[in-house]
Amino acid sequence: MTTVTTPGPTPGPTPRRTGDATGSATSPVRGGRSSGRRTAEKRRGGTLQAGPLTYLAVIALTLVSAFPLYYTVVMASHTNAEMAAATPPLLPNASLLDNLKKAFELAPLNHGLINSVIVSSAMTLGTVAFCTLAGFGFAKLRFRGRNLLLGLCVATMMVPMQMGIIPLYMMMARLGLTGHLQAVILPTLVTAFGVFFMRQYISGAVPDELLDAGYVDGASTFQTFVHVVVPAARPAMAVLAMLTFLTAWNDFFWPIIALSSQNPTVQVAFQSLATGYAPQQSVIMAGTLYGTVPVLVVFGLLGKHIVGGIMQGAVKG
Repeated sequence: MTTVTTPGPTPGPTPRRTGDATGSATSPVRGGRSSGRRTAEKRRGGTLQAGPLTYLAVIALTLVSAFPLYYTVVMASHTNAEMAAATPPLLPNASLLDNLKKAFELAPLNHGLINSVIVSSAMTLGTVAFCTLAGFGFAKLRFRGRNLLLGLCVATMMVPMQMGIIPLYMMMARLGLTGHLQAVILPTLVTAFGVFFMRQYISGAVPDELLDAGYVDGASTFQTFVHVVVPAARPAMAVLAMLTFLTAWNDFFWPIIALSSQNPTVQVAFQSLATGYAPQQSVIMAGTLYGTVPVLVVFGLLGKHIVGGIMQGAVKG
């Protein structure tokens, strides 16, 4: 008996998988791993490396932001004749000290600088303390009319300051404070922006469980505020302090109304530099530079801590 064997199918060429020219395939796992390696190579210390375009953009923005201050130095170190030339100078000169001496003769800049330090410091301390207290109350305490009072507080931010100048001046005059620094300090010890800002930060940065733990330990509400809320709210307090100090230092509208020329802040004292038929722009710029240096020093000392506090508060939770 003859056995017939049926031939099986002839094996064909092994099909290629889509990949490179050698026929090797790139699996999704390998592709994901290579993409992860590329991303990891771009990271150092947990942050992405900046490319050349990023550096160019940062340099350009820095130059644009710093140019007004630089040109103030240039104008303050030249005479009016040099600044009025057909081609204005772009480099500082040696006339800065002479222009500063003229500025001191025309305006009480030293007295105004001391008053500005007093006013700005008092307003900063008062605003940070009272706004943090009020923000804590609106964020964590339960009482009747809380939302209504917060809404009224925020609504005052929509009212222009000029509308309240006349009643405010009449009030200061009845209290006998016109011409004194208290007339500038007292109306701005609490701001609606500061209350709302601290309320928003405390409501998210301080959990209720942390406050309950303080109450369980026998702490009062004020003790809980001092020992629990204030340490957690330091980043926001630092930001509010810097904003308040800069606003108080640069304020001109209310101090020129409430104060006299014999007891001015540094911004009010600047108006004495622009006297005469043809004001000397170089002297004005020299006085402006003198009044700007303290702000730059304060920001140079505290700026790093404030930015660090902002970043610390941003990564909480």
